[in-house]
Amino acid sequence: MSYKKDYLGFGFLPSESQHHFLVKVPRKTNDPVIIYERFKWHEVNENEEQPIDFMHDIPKVELSKHKWKQIEDTLRIEFNERLKKDQIPVGRWKIGKIPVQRLFGKELVLLTWAIEDSDPSVIPSAIKNWLGLSIEERWWLFTMTNAATGRVNDNRGWRKAVRYALTENPIEEIDRQMSFFDMAIDREIDKK
Repeated sequence: MSYKKDYLGFGFLPSESQHHFLVKVPRKTNDPVIIYERFKWHEVNENEEQPIDFMHDIPKVELSKHKWKQIEDTLRIEFNERLKKDQIPVGRWKIGKIPVQRLFGKELVLLTWAIEDSDPSVIPSAIKNWLGLSIEERWWLFTMTNAATGRVNDNRGWRKAVRYALTENPIEEIDRQMSFFDMAIDREIDKK
């Protein structure tokens, strides 16, 4: 069993798995937030930041800091509720590099893919729809999208579909229990 102090960022435990996501939040307002998928954690001194290995770390998305600010609280609350349930220390977003446990990272990237090229006015709809998905649906959508268009600025195919699915059809609060797949089936039935 690992000690609670060994957890980093949002539920990342390097001794359990090296696979994680790293969110780089810049100090400057005009610099983008960059999210990397990483398969190696570098042991560094407490005062040093994690180095980015441009040969192996995969940039998944660049997002304006303005858009990041609109989703960071939702992400923090969603992830921390689950961490508390599992009795794991909670995380927080800050300037610098924040590690995120790999499954949380998949969910995080899915939401950022949905809003990266969208008008900021649709972000509340994207958040509602993202929250309306089950955790497993988020993982599945990430996996399907990542297989086809998983790199930064690869905005085609599945990536576009995720953007439309999460930004264009806000779910109502009463429909929150209906799964993404149920909604898709209902839409197909309505077309016939």
